Amino acid sequence: MPPRMPEDIRRGVEEKGGLEGILLNVPSKKELETLAKIHSALGDPLRLRIICFLRVQESCVCLLREVVKIPYSKLSYHLSVLKNAGLIRGEKRANFIIYSLTPLGRKYAEDTCRRKP
Repeated sequence: MPPRMPEDIRRGVEEKGGLEGILLNVPSKKELETLAKIHSALGDPLRLRIICFLRVQESCVCLLREVVKIPYSKLSYHLSVLKNAGLIRGEKRANFIIYSLTPLGRKYAEDTCRRKP
């Protein structure tokens, strides 16, 4: 620990098992990188709209395009960001890819996408 710090902070750190004890409760670098990727993906309103829509209805790209009103090329980029973050998956059905939420995506959607009164 630093040689000088406020006494109340020093006591708090010692009560928690020292700096090492506190760091046991902080996610690992890899876990933080994963969380950052998820939060980055969710940090765009358009991607949030896609997540919220998929919370209610799985969808093909053609329907998602109607929802977000952007060209297919841009939609493809946003879908790939969400897929790389582990929030959505695409399943081939006949000539279509159907997008749906992963369990992780559903968790975030349930926490984020409820309509506020």
